[in-house]
This record gives sequence, C-alpha cells and structure tokens, in this order.
Amino acid sequence: MDIRSQIELFKRGTADFVGEEDLIKRLKDGKKLKVKFGADPSAPDLHLGHLVVLRKLKAFQDLGHEIIFLIGDFTGMIGDPSGKSETRKPLTKEDVERNALTYQDQIFKILDPKKTKIVYNSTWLSKMDLVSIMRLMSQYSVARMLERADFKDRFRNNKEISIIEFLYPLMQGYDSVELEADVELGGHDQIFNLLVGRELQKSYGKEQQTVITMPLLEGTDGKLKMSKSYGNYIGFTDTAKDMYGKTMSIPDCLMIKYYELLTDLTQEKIAELKKDLKSGKVHPKKAKSNLAKIFVEQFYGKDAASKSEGEFDSVFKENKLPENIPLIKIAKNQLSGGKISLPKLIAAAGLLESVGEAKRMIKGGGVKLDEEKVIDENMLVEITSEKLLSVGKRKYARVICG
Repeated sequence: MDIRSQIELFKRGTADFVGEEDLIKRLKDGKKLKVKFGADPSAPDLHLGHLVVLRKLKAFQDLGHEIIFLIGDFTGMIGDPSGKSETRKPLTKEDVERNALTYQDQIFKILDPKKTKIVYNSTWLSKMDLVSIMRLMSQYSVARMLERADFKDRFRNNKEISIIEFLYPLMQGYDSVELEADVELGGHDQIFNLLVGRELQKSYGKEQQTVITMPLLEGTDGKLKMSKSYGNYIGFTDTAKDMYGKTMSIPDCLMIKYYELLTDLTQEKIAELKKDLKSGKVHPKKAKSNLAKIFVEQFYGKDAASKSEGEFDSVFKENKLPENIPLIKIAKNQLSGGKISLPKLIAAAGLLESVGEAKRMIKGGGVKLDEEKVIDENMLVEITSEKLLSVGKRKYARVICG
C-alpha cells in the first residue's frame, strides 16, 4: 500500500491526528513503526468501545508494524484521572494482575498474538529513583496540568485533586519515552495524556510520536459512552445471542457510526447505506441485523451469527421462547420462609449483576415471571416448582430450589 493510502487508512474515523508529517517521514524512510497502546487494567472486561481502538491497531499490524500492548500495571495502582470528577481509588496489585491477564485473553480475539508485544510499565517505573522522578516532574507545571479539563473543573468546584494524580499523565507519557514509540493510540478522552508523551519524548531527546485518538462510542442507550458501569455495553465475552440482541437494541441514529468505526465497510458503501436508510430502500432493522451478524461472526463465526439471527427472529417476530433456557438452582439458604424477593432472585439467577439494577428493571416494566409482567419490586417469590423468569427482551432463566 502506498504512503498516501496508508495515511488515509490510519486517519479514517479518528478524532485527533497529531504529528502527521512525522508519521509520513517515518513511512518514507521505510521504518517498521512501534505502535503503542496503553491499557489501564481498572476493569477486566473489554467491549465494543475498546474495539474501536483495537481495530486501528490491527490496521497498523496488518501493514507489518509492531504493536506494543502496554499494560499499565504500575500506573493502574495510581488510577487514571481522565474524565473523573473526584479522586479515584487506586487498585491493589492483585486487582491489576488479575485484570491484566483477562485483558490479554480478550485482545487476542482481534490482534495476532505472534505479532503483538506485551509489556508492563512496572518494568521501568518501579525502578525509578527519586532523582529520576524529580526530573520527570520538572517537565510540567501545575498551571499546565490545570489546563486539563477534568482537573480544571475539579479545581474550579473546590473538589480534591491528589498530587499523585498529576503524576499519572507524566508516567504514562514516560512510557512512550522508554519504549521510543513512533505512534500512540487511544480514546479521545486520553488526548491530554498522549500529548504529554509526545512532549516528554522531545524533552528527553527522542523523536516525537504521532498521536492518534478515536471517538468515544456511545452505548446501547445512545447517550452515554459505552461502559460496563452504565450497563450499556456489548462485551467481548457476551454470548453470541446477547451480542446479537444487544446490537439490535441500539438506536437507529447510531448505526452509521457503528458501521464507520467497527466494520470494514468502505466509505462509499457506508454513504450508500446512509442514503438507502434515509430513502426507505433499506429498513433500519435489516441494517442493524447485518451489523449484529458482523459482530457475532467476528467473535464466534458464521454459524453462530446465523443461529443468533434465527433465534432472535423466532423470539421477537413469532413471540416464541428461545431454545435451551438455562436451569438455575437457587440454594435453600438464599430463601427465607421458602421465599425470596424478586430482585434477589434475578441477581441470584445471574440475569442482572445487582439487586439495585434488578429493582430498576422491575420498575421499568422489563421483568416477567411465568410470562406475566411484574412491577412490584418488593414481590416475594415462593419457589415450590420451576419458575420461568425473563428480564428485558433477551435474558431468560428457569429457576428452581435445589
């Protein structure tokens, strides 16, 4: 691929692209690029929001460049302040190590493990002495740190900012110095940290990295960025059925953005799809179904994509129950007087992650017991025989005391 075509590929769908001339120069020199992506292992599960950046990494990898997947095990114990309205609690060493291993399992669903270098920033950061840290801190002033939006807002509202939080972008930036990164990728919310890395490279006499950020992807609610904490995510570890079903639930207005950031469809084809959706030539449900099959096929294969589509159509078009509804046994010690509250039953069955989330779903009319809608969050369920429990439009369980 010629350089112009490579640049067009790298720029597709980006939010920020800083240092384009530096990148062109390196490509003209025929250099194999070191492309860095840093992951703060604060949560173990990846979702399609992460896929946006991982796909861009894959584009570099497919062109023969070296992908350096950096796990911020040291900086993770500080806590990334990006987008935070208050000081974030640091992770324990055990949390970081556990989450880091899960990250590796999931990224190799997208990247080639044989062509991906995994590094941990504790390798060098844990060895820095006080003199080295003081030199690093001298590169930035408090005034420059307060240019960062989240720090600026917290300072203006008299909310606490820990001094250690100022160290986070410096240490993340120093990772680029240590690795001599040519390119660093991240989400748009990471732009400050990534530019710090570019400036620190210059301070330490290194060539400056090109900084590429990707837009943040809204979740299935169509409003907030995709996040497990918001419950609006489509996860790498979701079942094929859930992945398909969740994709079908995204608002129509988000489809084109998902196609642009998460598929290989050309810009011409996307423009055509956009036009056909507007004219009514293509129904939104059909476009969304094609999108859902792309995701399921990528993670589970063509057969799973076809099966998920068929099951979805069976449940939602013909109002049939899905096949193979799991049987969940509720332990007797979870019952009181032979009964259990409906929110606790939903959580115990694994249909939702918490009792609080179950209560909200019940209030919203999204829960059925034996095919009857329930809106009483205080309802007690007596499990003397098997009960059919459904949450939302995709989650089912048969529950029994055992």
